[in-house]
Amino acid sequence: MSKNATSCSRFSDGMSCPRCREKKVSKNGTTKNKKQQYYCKNCGKRFIENYTYMAYKSDVNKNVIQFTKEGLGIRSTARILKISNTTLLKRIVSIAKTINQPFISKGKTYEVDEMCTYIRHKRIFIWLVYALEKNSKNVVSFNVGKRTNKTLNRVLDTLKLSEAKKIFTDRLKNYRYLIDDKLHSVKRFGTNHIERKNLTLRTHLKKLNRRTICFSKSLKF
Repeated sequence: MSKNATSCSRFSDGMSCPRCREKKVSKNGTTKNKKQQYYCKNCGKRFIENYTYMAYKSDVNKNVIQFTKEGLGIRSTARILKISNTTLLKRIVSIAKTINQPFISKGKTYEVDEMCTYIRHKRIFIWLVYALEKNSKNVVSFNVGKRTNKTLNRVLDTLKLSEAKKIFTDRLKNYRYLIDDKLHSVKRFGTNHIERKNLTLRTHLKKLNRRTICFSKSLKF
């Protein structure tokens, strides 16, 4: 080939990138199913025009988050998105891994409470223990496990390291031994914010409802 020769690319007609919406898209071979593949010159994404396997769509993760917030269960979400339950569960785990740890400021006031659900059988109880910053109402720490001192301490140790000004809880006797008397308070209406958060979580997540046939098969999900 001579030095003056130039390379050429086959650009698509009217195709735009689903990620960055740029028109600088060229044809880039075919898939194993003989579907035309495209390559975006701007962001480097490879894609095809029509996906048979719906889980490959770029907006699946966004829809999973939205449907979960709206209270849809695993089977309902999978049915609407036209993907399998197993694929959906894997997506939820991958989305959870991308969530950043909350930033905890020092010298704040917190509320701590627990919520009960079950795994596989209604006799196998599991507890969600979490802490809420009283002013911002943000969740700053949580742990899932049995209703034991070990499970509670995973949350309380985080608050102690943040030099908590005050920690409000309900009258669960375990807290009396785990929190210093100077920090601990069980006064009336002290846990109003976290109790309201409990109601919101139970409304939007079917697995946390008090009477439900929705349940997890393992602690991971």
